[in-house]
Amino acid sequence: MGLKKKSKVSAEFNMSSLTDIIFLLLIFFMLTSSLVVPNALNLKLPGRTTTKTQITTEPFNVVIKRDGSFFLDGKRITAMNLEKAVAVLKRKRRGSEVSMTISPDPQASNEFVVQVMDIAFRYGVTAVFTGN
Repeated sequence: MGLKKKSKVSAEFNMSSLTDIIFLLLIFFMLTSSLVVPNALNLKLPGRTTTKTQITTEPFNVVIKRDGSFFLDGKRITAMNLEKAVAVLKRKRRGSEVSMTISPDPQASNEFVVQVMDIAFRYGVTAVFTGN
């Protein structure tokens, strides 16, 4: 009696090479994303530098209170008017570099801080964050 062997096709898949590829892709995206993020905002943190910078004009101060209210050089101002005021100050100080200090309340939401930093970035104002 002639019995034929049935050859079965194996439906198994080797996952070891797939995990290697996923691991390499993860490393690639982690490295490339860290190169892009630090240059997103023009933010100068206080610290030690090797070069001496000379400020020709006095920076204006933006204070952010806990409730989200903004104060420009001691005067209360709305977010929309803050953007207009920054645009006016930028036009007035046309020949020199314009800078601002951002002083948020420790309990203030990060949303308001980022909103002020975004305004500074759009108008080319150097923003220095001064935390309390």
